[in-house]
Amino acid sequence: MRGWIAVVGAVLGGLTVVFGAFGAHGVKDRLSVEQAAWFEKAVHYQGLHALALLVVALAAGRGARRAHGVAAVAFLVGVVLFSGSLYAMALGGPRVLGAVTPFGGTAFLVGWGALALAARGPGVAGPEA
Repeated sequence: MRGWIAVVGAVLGGLTVVFGAFGAHGVKDRLSVEQAAWFEKAVHYQGLHALALLVVALAAGRGARRAHGVAAVAFLVGVVLFSGSLYAMALGGPRVLGAVTPFGGTAFLVGWGALALAARGPGVAGPEA
């Protein structure tokens, strides 16, 4: 299980650098202050959750539980919905995409809750995955 989680975390981490550079150098002068803030927030949360995925991969290597998988999927869904909707709006997508952003935030919360359950130890987070 931890292999795919580590790969996804590393890829998202690399893309964070790419998107951050793109935002700082490629489109910075074309974005409004509000759009630039959305883009920066998307990069920030993507990077944070790329690192979170690497933590999940390390933790899963010490005894994988179902909660580790739930955390990983939730973090990935969160990045796609939260950061993805902010990137899209920042680059000119319709503001209605902002309705998707809270679902990504909820996925992040589910991921952190699942990681907390996994960290509590056997019997709390379900059987080994």
